[in-house]
Amino acid sequence: MTPPDPGAQNPRAHNPAAQNPSTRTPAAQSPSAQAPNSRALVMARVRRALADVPRAETPGEVPVERTYHRVHGDRTSAQTADLLAENLADYRAIVHRADAPSSLPPLIARLLADRGATSVVVPPGLPDSWLSAVPDAVRRVPDTAELTPHELDAVSSVVTGCAVAIAETGTVVLDAAPDQGRRRITLVPDHHICVIRVTGQVVGSVPEALERLDPARPLTWISGPSATSDIELDRVEGVHGPRTLEVILVGPESAGQS
Repeated sequence: MTPPDPGAQNPRAHNPAAQNPSTRTPAAQSPSAQAPNSRALVMARVRRALADVPRAETPGEVPVERTYHRVHGDRTSAQTADLLAENLADYRAIVHRADAPSSLPPLIARLLADRGATSVVVPPGLPDSWLSAVPDAVRRVPDTAELTPHELDAVSSVVTGCAVAIAETGTVVLDAAPDQGRRRITLVPDHHICVIRVTGQVVGSVPEALERLDPARPLTWISGPSATSDIELDRVEGVHGPRTLEVILVGPESAGQS
């Protein structure tokens, strides 16, 4: 009777490399085990980039040249306002024009009425005249620290000013100044009316805007209404902020029909 072959029952019996992993050749190892990891590659590049930098040197000791262009092109104030309106519309914001401050109150009243608003959040520094044409039946909700997210969610609209607007990017920037209120009042209500004074608040480029902003303040950069897309690229608005953004450009440079 032929004795059983131990290798048939145990394939490792005649494979010393299988019995002792330390004897395996590099070719038998996993490719991922041989490749350096991403962290090691990044750190190596950082070390190479800093090779000639003294250890005691701090970033504040090295001036950074900012030679990029602040202004792009030669536009008039009216052309800059038109560019802002065009880019805001591209982001699906609704743009209105008011040729003078006196036409602002009736326009705000009409926009709230068209929306069917029954309540509106009012920042503490909002000019009283802006809501002077709004009927008393529309409840004014003061922006206070006691205002809860649940209460904000029940509000129809919010009216604010702005810090600066950037024509080239169609961006409105809020900095929580008195006429804008806390950041949350422009994120929770479903409808935001933002008033922009063309003279003094509209700039052409991002560098021009940055010069006017204080980075220590809570800055909110808005380019159109809140929007996102699911995996099928279906656009959904109102997920992270108001579903509807209406912008009013006020000033002689923005004269035109709403």
